[in-house]
Formats: sequence, structure tokens, C-alpha cells
Amino acid sequence: MTALADDKKTEYREGVEISIPVDDGDKIYAGAMVCANADGYAVPGADTAGLIFMGIAREQADNASGQDGDISVLVRRRGLFKMSFATAITEANVGDSVYIADDQNVDLVGNVTNDIFAGIIAEYIDTTHAWVDIEPAVRQSDAAAHIADGTAAHAASAISIADAGLFTSQTEVEAALQEIYQHLKSAKGIIDIPTPYFTNAGVALAAFSDGDSATPGFCVTEKGLGIRWNNHATPGAVGTKVIVPPDMDVTANAVLHVLAAKTGATVGDATKFTIAAYNNVVDAAYDADTDFGGDTSAMTGDATAKTVQHETLTLALANLAAYPAAMELTIKPKDGTLGTDDVILLAVWIEYKKKLLTA
Repeated sequence: MTALADDKKTEYREGVEISIPVDDGDKIYAGAMVCANADGYAVPGADTAGLIFMGIAREQADNASGQDGDISVLVRRRGLFKMSFATAITEANVGDSVYIADDQNVDLVGNVTNDIFAGIIAEYIDTTHAWVDIEPAVRQSDAAAHIADGTAAHAASAISIADAGLFTSQTEVEAALQEIYQHLKSAKGIIDIPTPYFTNAGVALAAFSDGDSATPGFCVTEKGLGIRWNNHATPGAVGTKVIVPPDMDVTANAVLHVLAAKTGATVGDATKFTIAAYNNVVDAAYDADTDFGGDTSAMTGDATAKTVQHETLTLALANLAAYPAAMELTIKPKDGTLGTDDVILLAVWIEYKKKLLTA
């Protein structure tokens, strides 16, 4: 059909009462709660999985000997209805949701199995009766049918969740939400470790001095800042501290990353960095924690001096402290691994798994 080129009389009705074809073999009594089954046919209300509440029968519809849809039942979809409760209620239950127990009784959550929403208690009458507003349940049923429809009209993009290739590669709501959830589960965070300014002996770092000293120093050029060690057998360490972030998931390992470069290209200089760490934990002595850490992966000799290399060290989850906490760190080239070339530390950071949900 084509678009309108003139005025049109569009048919309209309030939709307060509708006729629904009845399922084969079923008899629905006047005043009964009515549900739709998976095939869309009316059946008596019951605590049965898969049923959707449709309203209250205004007449009897006996299709016990008929086929699907041989007759229809008139159903009212709005209003307050006096309903019976299978278990006792009180005035305090006003505002609570109710669920179908059978075709004439409702009950509160926890007293039924399949939680087929039938309305909200609007007014208390006595321990086994109340006025129930059925419209919220009917509206929810309409929404449930909309969401269950897998056609393109109800795809994620139709409700502004998806823009394929940008927010999600999926075209349906459920798949899009699953994709987003998987991204959240694998989200990573970074703790930027500031450049250390002190040795582990508490002495402020000075400019690097070439020679035989085990003490590192700042190596500053127009290209940036680093900490440089002489090719000493037992180089000194530098120390720093970081705060554990609130979203850090301490049930998963973290990884410490190092960017470093060697001043020469001596093949066989397999320099590692030794990391020592301990935690400052709330309600514990500041020096009570057991040291943890270890050695990073090894740098390699390269064909070109000053090549930036990336080394890592896994920080086991058993050693991680949850926020609020701080992590003390000392860093140094491992004893005996500095050969011919000096080494320059360029950057250090910790990569961690983010909590899926945070308060």
C-alpha cells in the first residue's frame, strides 16, 4: 500500500474489552482470569509457565468440544477487580504486586511458582480479598509480547540501543545486551605508577652519573624522562607508591608492565627487573604485609640501541588488597642481569580487571 494522499477515516476503539479466540478443549467461566498461551489462544488463568495475563472474562466461553478459535471470550483489560487471595494478606500489602494462583485466586510473590503478574493491590478489603488494579499487568503483558517479537521492528536499533558497528555489532536487543555484558566482564583498568623520585634508602634521585655507581639517576633529554642504571652487578632500587582503585577486582590477577630500553645493542644482555611490593591495609600495621612481586620477563639484545622493550610480571590475586589500600613498590634491574649496556626505565603501570558492578 502507498502513503496517504488525502484524509482517511481510521477506525478506533478504546480497547477496554476485546474478544480473544479460545483454546481447544477449554472452558472459561465468566469472572475468571484469562491468559493467553504460547499460540495466542485464551485459556483459564493458571500458575503455568509461559502464560500471559490478558484480563477478566465478561462471559462464559465453553470450547470444551471445539477446535482452536471456534469461539471467543470477551475480556476486560482495565479496572479494579475484587479478587480472592489464596493466602492471607494485610493492609500493609497495598501497593504489592499479585500473581495468578488459579482462574479465580491470586497470591503474593513467593506463594506461587511461575510469577504470572496479574495486577497491583489498590485497596485492602479483608485478609482474603482486595481490589486489584489489573491494568499494570495488562500493559506489562503488551510490552512482553513486543520484546518477544524477534522481527526487525523490535531489533535493538529500533529502540536506540544499537548503531551497528559503533555501539554494538548486534541487531537484536538480547544479543546486544549480551555483547555489552561480555565487554563489561572483560573491562580493564590501568594504575599509572608515577616516576620514582627516591631510592629505596630514602635518598632523592639526582641526575644520572655515568660510571661504576650502583645508584640510579634521572636521565632527562628533550625526548623525555627516564631512570637510568649503570651496568652494575648489584644495582640499587627506586621506590614509589600507588593507591588501589575502588573498581579493582582483587579476585583476578593483575599484571605489572615495564617499558625500558638499553643504551647499547649487546646481544645476550637479558636484563630483568625485580619488583618488590607490599600493601598498606586498613586496620593493619603499615609494615605488616608480606612482600610479594618477583622478576619481570627478560629484555633481549637488539640490533639497535635505545629500542623500547615491553616486559611484564603477573601479580597474583592472593597478594592483592582491596580498596581502600595502598601498594608500596620498589623497582630495580635484577642483580647480575646488567651486562655491557646500561638500562633506562621509561614507564611502569599495572593493568587490572575491573569489577563488573561497583557501589
